[in-house]
Amino acid sequence: MMRCLAVDDEKLVRELLEDNIRKVPYLQLVASCKHAMEAIEVLQRESVDLIFLDIQMPGLSGLQFLRSLPHPPLVILVTAYEQYALEGFDLDVVDYLLKPYAFDRFLKACNRALERRQLRQGDVHAPASGMDDFFFVNVEYVQVKINFIDIRYIEGLKDYLKIHLISNSKPVLTRMTMKSMEQRLAGAPFVRIHKSFLVSIPRITAVKRDTIYLGEKELPIGDAYREQVERIVRPSTD
Repeated sequence: MMRCLAVDDEKLVRELLEDNIRKVPYLQLVASCKHAMEAIEVLQRESVDLIFLDIQMPGLSGLQFLRSLPHPPLVILVTAYEQYALEGFDLDVVDYLLKPYAFDRFLKACNRALERRQLRQGDVHAPASGMDDFFFVNVEYVQVKINFIDIRYIEGLKDYLKIHLISNSKPVLTRMTMKSMEQRLAGAPFVRIHKSFLVSIPRITAVKRDTIYLGEKELPIGDAYREQVERIVRPSTD
């Protein structure tokens, strides 16, 4: 989980940020602040991994606030003013969201933050239980190593699986059942969306009706798997 802080002086924008954060399964909202000084108070008492930060705020601006932090967490700027983009990236922000933004664009920025955090910490899709962050599959009598973080999605073809990777345009073909693969990935952030498809949750960029998007790749959602997909994109009511 990434512990998040939302900072914006507009109430409606903060509420939208809060709602979007709750829809992303690997994000946890710590606090929502209406100005930078309130955010400083939260950072003094709470551990925060990611800040969603407005730029134009009364008193201390978002960029001034960011420069004041000796060891800033990851930051996604959320603003209506694109002229600050270059300055923001000079401060090593993860992404720059222009208001108004769609949820798929918000999720893309969150995925970038997750990947940046994994690179910083060496946390590669492995849960806290200490399970391995990779596995081996048999490919023509050779054992090929597959890193969880490298997987986009897995496609079932009868007794074979195609493992589609970020690092390789050609999928890895291995003789294995989807059920066995689900057991191997148990506890890691993957979701079965169809009898023929299992996807990496951080790679999901949008969900629309019967379709999941992984960037430009579209995959169908099967009726039997719709409920577990909805649990990912909708906030919990517990």
